[in-house]
Amino acid sequence: MQAMQLFEPAPVEDLPLQPVDIAVPHPASGQILLRVQACGVCRTDLHICEGELIPPQYPIVPGHQVVGVVEMLGEGVEGLDIGQRVGVAWLGWACGKCDFCRRGEENLCPQARFTGFHSHGGYADWMTADARFVFPLPPELSERQAAPLLCAGIIGYRALRKTGLQAGERLGLFGFGASAHLAIQIARYWGCEVYVFTRSRNHQQHAEALGATWVGKPDAIPPRPLDRAVSFAPAGEIVPLALAALRPGGVLAINAVHSSPLPSLPYDLIYGERVLTSVTNATRRDGAELLDLAVKIPLHADTVTYPLEEANEALLDLKYSRLNGEAVLEVGSLLP
Repeated sequence: MQAMQLFEPAPVEDLPLQPVDIAVPHPASGQILLRVQACGVCRTDLHICEGELIPPQYPIVPGHQVVGVVEMLGEGVEGLDIGQRVGVAWLGWACGKCDFCRRGEENLCPQARFTGFHSHGGYADWMTADARFVFPLPPELSERQAAPLLCAGIIGYRALRKTGLQAGERLGLFGFGASAHLAIQIARYWGCEVYVFTRSRNHQQHAEALGATWVGKPDAIPPRPLDRAVSFAPAGEIVPLALAALRPGGVLAINAVHSSPLPSLPYDLIYGERVLTSVTNATRRDGAELLDLAVKIPLHADTVTYPLEEANEALLDLKYSRLNGEAVLEVGSLLP
């Protein structure tokens, strides 16, 4: 099978993903074999390729927003059928026994394994996945539309929930990439005013087109204090700017798997019962709820497609914010 594999981290300008021809994997007990149709390109993939996140071993095939068709069932798999279309997300396995898992916080499981990090992901024609951690996909979602939902959508939804966002409140989004352009649609569906902070004029225009109440640069002062905010930027210097925009009692969630260091914070940015929290991975419940919501709204992912062999180019466009929405790799046959 064809795959884009990372042998060692390097700046994405050096094209670190190499095309390889490797054997089709065989599903172990409890796993399924998927024929990959599409895979979203996530900033986490960029962090992995550039060495900001180090997988347990190399080489590794990245990709954790995978849409595919079940082609083989491993021993003991129930509830899935050959030919069924499913999605694979970042959380690929959790122990189910630790205190976190028993509390419904499997995203915090210390033994958790992640797709495209601990195991080969969707930048390939075929892959295996734990059958318990895949999502049957609604027929209303095309492959191209479903792929971005499997990380950008799920983690954005969890971020909104972590802020405690209520219908009709004022929400700030700092950064406006793949996840934020879906989160704004959810917030607007809930009747919220959305204030978007981004340096990119293209991203500002994108936010306006999706119903943002106001747009400005990250250091701009919004016309009204925010009730809740999410920072999607992997930049610690955004945090004091976002906290300064919150009302007393407001909540800021940092939605980044990797970030530059946070600067020293004056106490008055937290005083007034403001809350600063992080968003760490997502649970299967988050995924199931997001997919249901995606059909109800309906969510629309703005995508730019690339053939599998151009995965490095897709990562470059992501790095330099040349995308509105998300890059999606077309794998195998052409998508509708």
